[in-house]
Amino acid sequence: MDKFKKVQEVIASVEADVAKFYDGGNGAAGTRVRKAMQDLKTLAQEIRAEVTEKKNADK
Repeated sequence: MDKFKKVQEVIASVEADVAKFYDGGNGAAGTRVRKAMQDLKTLAQEIRAEVTEKKNADK
């Protein structure tokens, strides 16, 4: 559950940079968005592994 909260935090923290990139064309904000998306990808994969492990352990 902690990793899911971390996902929410990353999304909240990158929201301003998304607006700066798409609405303002700020290239540096785009770089920060790409990094945040990579972090989200990593967190999502970790969550998937945990869920699978827990699901299989309950059998």
